[in-house]
Amino acid sequence: MRNLKVKIFADGADKAGMLEMAANPSIAGFTTNPTLMKKAGIRDYRAFALDVLRVINDKPISFEVFSDDFDQMEKQALEIASWGENVRVKIPVTDTKGNSSTPLIGRLAQQGVKINVTAMMTLEQVKKVVPHMLNGPGGYVSVFAGRIADSGRDPVPIMADIVKFLKSYPSIELLWASPREVLNVVQADQIGCHIITVTNDLIKKLSLIGKDLDEFSLETVKMFYGDAQAAGYTLETKRQAVLK
Repeated sequence: MRNLKVKIFADGADKAGMLEMAANPSIAGFTTNPTLMKKAGIRDYRAFALDVLRVINDKPISFEVFSDDFDQMEKQALEIASWGENVRVKIPVTDTKGNSSTPLIGRLAQQGVKINVTAMMTLEQVKKVVPHMLNGPGGYVSVFAGRIADSGRDPVPIMADIVKFLKSYPSIELLWASPREVLNVVQADQIGCHIITVTNDLIKKLSLIGKDLDEFSLETVKMFYGDAQAAGYTLETKRQAVLK
C-alpha cells in the first residue's frame, strides 16, 4: 500500500474486528454508530463501549447519541464523553424532524466535548455547523460521501469544497464517511481530506492500491479457472456426444 496522508479510521462495531484493527499501526482511529451496533447484536450500549475502551484507549473513537430529544442528547453526550479522553461524541446534524442540532453542538463544545457531527451531505450544512464547534476542543464533520454517490452525484467536488472551507478552521477535520470502494480512499487522499472511515473488509483491500493490472488480470483468470475446477463443472458438447 502506498503512503497515504489521509488518516484511516476503522468503521464497525464488531469487538473482535475492532481489536484486530487496534493492533494495526495503519489505523489511526475508530468510528461506530447505532446501526452498526444493532447489526453486531449489541444490547448493552454502555457495557460494549466501556469494554472496547479498556483496550482502545490511545486512539480516537466515536460513539453516537441515540435520543431524538435535544435535552436527552445533551445528557447522553456528556455521559459518553466521560468515558475517556479519546472519545468523540457523534451528534446527528438534525433530529428526525429536521430541526438543526447546532444549538446543542454549541453547548457541548463550550463544555469541552469533542464532537463528531454526523450524517451531513452538503457544504451548506458544514458551514452552518462549524461556527458552533469553535468555542470548544474541536472535532470532526462527517460527510457521507458514499451516500452522496448513491444519489447519482459525484461526491469529490463537494468534498474538495469542504476541504477548502475548513482550511480556515484547523481545529475541525473533515471525515469522509461511507466509502464504497478502495478508489474512495485514493480520492480522499488526493483532495486533502483529513480522515476516511473504512470497514474491515475494505481495509483488507488497501494493499491493492497501485497493484500491477496485468498481474491482477492473470490472478482473476486463475481464480475463475480454479473455482470452476473446484466446483467440478463439466460441459459435454454435442460433437462429443455424437462421437460416443
